[in-house]
Formats: sequence, C-alpha cells, structure tokens
Amino acid sequence: MKNIISKIIVSSLVVGTVGFTNAQKIDAKAKKILDDITANYKSKKNSYFKFSFGNGINGQIAKTEPGIYYAAGDKYKLKIMETEQIFDGNKIYNINTEDMEVTVAKPNGTSSMFSPINYLSTYRNDYNVTYEGKKNVSGVNADFIKLTPVKSNGIKYVYLFVDSAKKQMVKLEQHGNNKDVAVIAIKEYKENQNLDSGMFVFDKNKYKNYVITEL
Repeated sequence: MKNIISKIIVSSLVVGTVGFTNAQKIDAKAKKILDDITANYKSKKNSYFKFSFGNGINGQIAKTEPGIYYAAGDKYKLKIMETEQIFDGNKIYNINTEDMEVTVAKPNGTSSMFSPINYLSTYRNDYNVTYEGKKNVSGVNADFIKLTPVKSNGIKYVYLFVDSAKKQMVKLEQHGNNKDVAVIAIKEYKENQNLDSGMFVFDKNKYKNYVITEL
C-alpha cells in the first residue's frame, strides 16, 4: 500500500496533459457546481480535510488508509501514511519518512496532484465535464460529476461527488486506463483555523540524514 501511495504522489509531478487538439466540452450545470465550490474554498483563510485514501483495481478498493490535507491559498500539505507532500508556493517537496528520501521539484504547469481539490482547477483546461445526476454518498445526496480527459494522460475518467448545499467535496474517484482506481473520501472538514506559521515550509534541517533529490 505504501509503495502505491508513494507512486501516486511522486508521479503527480510529471503526469499531465500537453497540448489539445479536441474541442473541450463542459456541461453548464456541472461547471456552476464546481465553480461555486472553488469560490467557497478560495474565500477561506485556510481549509483542512481528514480523509480516507483507498486504492484497488477493477473498481474494487483493496485497502484504505487515513490522510490529512491542509491548504491556504496556493500552498498545501498532504500526508498519507509515511508519505508527505508540501507545496510552499514555489516548490513541491515529496517526503518519504520510511525510505528517508525527499524529492524536490518546481510545478511545470502540466503537473497534477491527486488531492481532495486539485480537479477543481485542472478541469478547466484538461477535461470534458458532464453532470451525471444525484447519488447517495455516505448519507449525502451528492451531485455526481464526471471528468474525461481531453487528451490521453493515463486517466480514463474522474468522478467527483459534491455536497452542493455546503459547497464542499464529498468524494473523488480516479480511474486509470490500466483499471487501477484511487479514491479519496472526505471524513472531516474545517476552515479558518489558526495554523502554525511553518505549516507549509520545508525545513531542510529536519532531514539531514535523508537523500534529497532536486528534479
């Protein structure tokens, strides 16, 4: 499980789409829902999610692990098991505590992080968007939105489940062309907390014994 998580997080630095030749199609209802959620998150000083991360194949989740996600403006911190990712507004730091490795890279405009809210921004250029109706997700009558890549990027489709009344994400499913599936289900949401000033800072002194690689 930990190797799968590390692969998903680290590969997020390079997986993306480059150049489009097909006309993008975005359903108006789905767009309004996603834009309302995006505006809601952006209006907050910061946001926090506690979630479960699951991975499997053929739509079946083999195992789930807890994760946490903090965001403030463009900065974020994501942690699942022994793997942590920090974006300080300039560079992305992937930290693997078990292997004692840190990978550092600058986002290149085509990167895509598998996080609770990354698709709220990437859908605008990278995906065709359709509204699929309502679906009950953990007791929430959620709006179901499907994203299909405009150009092949290894992803077959992405399902977003949204609580439109609260303007919050409930669940995200990413289905790969290789039949892999990764799921984030949000369990807890908080906003406008008093966060530590170093929340989104990578302190190199804490990782003196780690192998640090700049990409």
